[in-house]
Amino acid sequence: MITDTDPPKDWQGKDLHCADCANHALSQAGRCQLQHACVEDCYAKRIDRFFDWNPNRAKDYLTHAYFEVRAVAAKHADVFHLPALMHDPDETVRWSIAQRLPQRHLLLMRSDPNREVRIRVAARLEESHLGSMLQDEDYYVRQVVARRLPPGMLVMMMNDPDAQVRLTVAKRIGQEWLVKMSGDEEASVRLEVASRINGEQLPPLLKDPDWRVRYEVVSRIADKYLSRMLNDEDSAVRELARSRLTPEGIVPGRQVFSLVG
Repeated sequence: MITDTDPPKDWQGKDLHCADCANHALSQAGRCQLQHACVEDCYAKRIDRFFDWNPNRAKDYLTHAYFEVRAVAAKHADVFHLPALMHDPDETVRWSIAQRLPQRHLLLMRSDPNREVRIRVAARLEESHLGSMLQDEDYYVRQVVARRLPPGMLVMMMNDPDAQVRLTVAKRIGQEWLVKMSGDEEASVRLEVASRINGEQLPPLLKDPDWRVRYEVVSRIADKYLSRMLNDEDSAVRELARSRLTPEGIVPGRQVFSLVG
């Protein structure tokens, strides 16, 4: 790993010398510095410092042979020059411009071959256009979409193939649809449902196969249902049901579990 203490070398491993550099005049003027702020260095931090000191030069390096120079230059160049890099061969460059492109150009990057680029696109795209990324092949791209999609559109993601995406949906979807996820195959999703649905919708979950879900249900359900849980196969569920049935409420000193994050 390259650090600030390493000797200056270019991206091809050659030693750097200010006298041989096309930016020698900048060096003389104090606008760049070997081993600290140098566009020809292979170390990204030194490249970044060069453009911090000389932002007006960024547009001149968007076609540089070294991808790191192009990626860092894209952080500093004006946005009018960035669309030319949408099909750059390196994903680091495309990721860099995806952080700054105007929406009309960002739309064209929804099918970028690299997941990290599409994740950035999904994080920045206007809500009205997120629906076009619902079927992305990568689960994390879809998870980002589920975090940002208007709640009314989340019904289209209730049956996503990935459990983490469905869990994100369960945390945000409206009450009118939430109960339809109570039969999800993933216990963590059902647990989230049990923590959010209305009390009158809880009884069917008393028979859930996962003790954590039943525990959450018992902690919220109306008292009239508690007696049927006194013989639950899990001791924590039985104790919670018993404690809620006592006039004094939860027995002092008894541990109460928190199951929903």
